[in-house]
Amino acid sequence: MKTLIKNGTLVDPYNHVMGKLNLLLDEGRVLEVTRGEPAAERVIDASGRVVAPGFIDIHMHEDFVGDDGRLEQDEDKAIFNCMVRMGVTTVLGGECGINRYDPVKYLDLVDRSGVAVNVALLVGDSWLREAMGHEDKYTAVSDDELRAMVSYGEKALDAGCVGVSFGIRYSPGIDQRELDGMMALCRRHGAMTAAHVRDDAAQIFSAAHEFLDAARKQGIPAQFSHIGSMAAFGQMEDFLAMIGEYRMNGLDVACDCYPYYAFSTAIGSATYDEGWLARYQCGYDAIEMCEGRYKGQRCTKEIFEEERRNHPEYLTVAYVMKDREVDMALAHPLVMVASDGILNHGEGHPRAAGAFLRVFSRFVRKGKLSLYDAIDKMTAMPAKRMHLARKGQLGRGADGDIVIFDPETVTDCASFANPLQPGKGLDYVLIGGEVAVQNNRLVNGHLGKAVRR
Repeated sequence: MKTLIKNGTLVDPYNHVMGKLNLLLDEGRVLEVTRGEPAAERVIDASGRVVAPGFIDIHMHEDFVGDDGRLEQDEDKAIFNCMVRMGVTTVLGGECGINRYDPVKYLDLVDRSGVAVNVALLVGDSWLREAMGHEDKYTAVSDDELRAMVSYGEKALDAGCVGVSFGIRYSPGIDQRELDGMMALCRRHGAMTAAHVRDDAAQIFSAAHEFLDAARKQGIPAQFSHIGSMAAFGQMEDFLAMIGEYRMNGLDVACDCYPYYAFSTAIGSATYDEGWLARYQCGYDAIEMCEGRYKGQRCTKEIFEEERRNHPEYLTVAYVMKDREVDMALAHPLVMVASDGILNHGEGHPRAAGAFLRVFSRFVRKGKLSLYDAIDKMTAMPAKRMHLARKGQLGRGADGDIVIFDPETVTDCASFANPLQPGKGLDYVLIGGEVAVQNNRLVNGHLGKAVRR
């Protein structure tokens, strides 16, 4: 069935186009871009609206797989559903070294069951550590374990994973030998690497050098993860200059950032190992619990120690980042928008349901970003980074992944108290030319497919 989207303002930074143009879709692709109105069985009038490529989230954490081997797809709690309701049509999971499930099997599950968004994956180094039998995150893997990790990493990349991710902060036992071995795997496959680096705040520069020097040694593209939560403590200006220096000296490096001033991580993670209070220059009350009996409460020393001991998997929010430095990061030309969304069965940080819409309500309409640049950071930049030739754009032959929204009213509604609340002002989200979301409501949550390298 042919679909005509007419009268909207088409914004397509991939092709450097912004203007009044109509789209004709057929068989899941863009058939024609025109100023005319060709015949179509379905017509969407986008008067007063922006028509953009579906947003691409280059850094998020995928849904769980249940004990029955099926994807957990509760309509209200699945993060993939949250993604599509804010205009995201393609995601990259397996970040920070973490996979929710064997990534080879996960991609097959996505294709068999159909999910709300298109899903690409990185294979996580920390997941590989555990899968190959190394359970102590604070110690180095053996030579035999590393060989097994590389061998299974080969299988994951052959199956379509787009690269290898590291959570060096979360697995402090990662050493240079492990970085070199896993990054050499990326070089052989022409794949990318991404990392949550070893340290943040005052130690961000040494941590960044460790990751970026290893990537430069192998000659592979490096994606620096969620730089707001790594360097927005007084280091951002110098950090961005350092990234520019690497770029100018030959390393293919870029960054992502979410539009919030608080980060989220599990209370049992190494982020909260001894020294965190001094590192972030805060008290226990800077930490809010997202789950359990203390959900919504700020920590005391007693609450923090009790939950870290008894429920290390519980998510927290840390209100420690500097607003001005997050804004500085998002405005930088090497930084793209990402959510870093993560949910534990519907609990977590509002970035999982609000990040992309928040960019329009809190950054574009407040003059911190232009509409064109914001859409570029959500579409063309991540598409090119991930080598997705038919996504992130609306040229002839592109996939029919499209977002239609009111630039004056689109806004995020997810909050720290209600992190799953859908936004407003989003008229349509199409995936493969079919309607997934209409008026911010999920219409079809099974249009997504696995995206393989």
